[in-house]
Amino acid sequence: MSSYEQRCQEDARLAILAELARQSDARLNSLSISRIIDALGMRRSRDWVENQLRRLDEFGAINLRSETISGMGEVSIATLTRTGRDHVERRALLAGVTPPMDEE
Repeated sequence: MSSYEQRCQEDARLAILAELARQSDARLNSLSISRIIDALGMRRSRDWVENQLRRLDEFGAINLRSETISGMGEVSIATLTRTGRDHVERRALLAGVTPPMDEE
């Protein structure tokens, strides 16, 4: 894998965690997450996004479960964990996820 692709993956993982942290229930489905990744200019396939979610689940940053939604088929539901929130809030950083930048 190229260093550019690795950086894209790490940036996307941070974007996912940050967006989950903004949600009142700390949850989003994979379709919504795909739209967020697209809006950031990283046009990637749904499988690519699902792979990033699985990696975050492996890191313990999110809990991931599948659910069948009428009209949408099977989607993943990601829920932020304390480990994921700690990364977003800079309490403990995760390898494989871009560190949050300083606010200006």
